[in-house]
Amino acid sequence: MVRKTDDLDELTWQEFEEYIRDLLEHHDFEVQFRKVFKTPERGYQIDAVALRKDLCLCIDGKKYGRSRPRSSSLKEQAKLHYERTCAYEEKIGVRSVPLIVSWLDDNLMVENGCIFVSIDRLNDFLLNVDAILDELGY
Repeated sequence: MVRKTDDLDELTWQEFEEYIRDLLEHHDFEVQFRKVFKTPERGYQIDAVALRKDLCLCIDGKKYGRSRPRSSSLKEQAKLHYERTCAYEEKIGVRSVPLIVSWLDDNLMVENGCIFVSIDRLNDFLLNVDAILDELGY
């Protein structure tokens, strides 16, 4: 069940990830939740892998508190998530787009190869995903 966005402040980080999964499914994505995979070098986990037609979104959910400094942390997380997504893309052979869904809007759009979308804008992003990816050159 997709919640109303005014309920989001009360979510735990696990429920936040579940909300992301539910919204993806609502938009007809096939979702592999908390996907674990291995390469010869190491193991990885992606919060949600969302597949629809020839598109694969690799999503990392970030529910940081308001008092925590986020921008530099999110930039570092973007670098790590981009590496995870590249490893996954190589493993499955399908174009994969790294996406970080954050609880708060940090005014980041693309950083270290990752697209940032705040949770309150995720529905609009999913409605227009093909046009947005074209515009961003993905």
